[in-house]
Amino acid sequence: MSVIPVDMQFLQRVMLRMLEIPSPTGYTDQIVHFVAGELGQMGIPFGLTRRGAIRATLAGRQSAPARALVGHLDTLGAMVKQRKPNGRLEIVPIGTWSSRFAEGARVTIFSGHDGRRRGTVLPLKASGHIFNEEVDSQPVRWDNVELRVDERYLPDGINVGDFVAFDANPEITPSGFVNSRHLDDKAGAAVLLTAAKALVDSGATLPLECHMLFTLSEEVGSGASAVLAGDVAEMVAVDNATPGPGQNGDEFGVTLCIMDQSGPFDYHLSSQLIELCQEHRIDYRRDVFRHYRSDAASAVEAGTDVRTALVCFGVDASHGYERTHLDALSAVTRLITAYLQSEPVHPRDRRELGPLEGFPTQPT
Repeated sequence: MSVIPVDMQFLQRVMLRMLEIPSPTGYTDQIVHFVAGELGQMGIPFGLTRRGAIRATLAGRQSAPARALVGHLDTLGAMVKQRKPNGRLEIVPIGTWSSRFAEGARVTIFSGHDGRRRGTVLPLKASGHIFNEEVDSQPVRWDNVELRVDERYLPDGINVGDFVAFDANPEITPSGFVNSRHLDDKAGAAVLLTAAKALVDSGATLPLECHMLFTLSEEVGSGASAVLAGDVAEMVAVDNATPGPGQNGDEFGVTLCIMDQSGPFDYHLSSQLIELCQEHRIDYRRDVFRHYRSDAASAVEAGTDVRTALVCFGVDASHGYERTHLDALSAVTRLITAYLQSEPVHPRDRRELGPLEGFPTQPT
């Protein structure tokens, strides 16, 4: 088996388009419509869950047990907590991230069905001409920032509970670096769409049916816990790695996470992915994440009986002003296409095998 070519121009196009679409957790209809449109153009059947997550299906010679790939469309953001007497807004974070990376950001406030207003998140003491050195000594906390709205008077239409989306400001440099907020996980969603396009364009026949899942609540912890179909035996999550001090990953190849804070991923599935990297000469590294959880973790913690693995592209300054490289996105896409074309390696997925010696026969 050879790795089929992947269309990196397509990956960049859909990634940049998704980065332009605001989608903080809880406000994701527009990004769902975009991804559904891309799947429809490729002729890939899909459905939506009650909460709007996408479950697309790539057919295989065998429909059960099936595989699943998962990435998330929701991003970090904020919500209006209250209107302040000074005409500004108190905000609270959606997802887990530091207010350090909210300071100075341009944002959109979504009010009602069609109200959009612009503003800037600022520290309470923003002007050096007024506060002098106090600008530097102010603690970094969400209760020390406020949202300045670009209106002469704070409109009555802005309410407690309105969503606040932070501008991504994507830029791809000539050397291949991708700088943007929200690469976690819109770059991963672009990888999934690009892998699907490569398989459809090549006419490849997959050994197992694959559900491609695009979830909407990973940043707040629920993720894929309610999206998996009952016949899925193994799931690979595609998300960002965390290169930096004390970590083994980088921004240029695949990072295979062997364990995150929820515990080890499946040994057999992770080993298969490592072997595929070696077989197809895909640059990879192994790593362990301490302050990290993913869609895979949420599914296992919900009691789903599924083997999981986590495949990552390295993102510098994750949950901040993020950066990755096109080489990492290409490497992850090639690994995903190789994985979906590979035969299952675990005995419980091989229906032609007899019962294991010394163990009773169990249904697959």
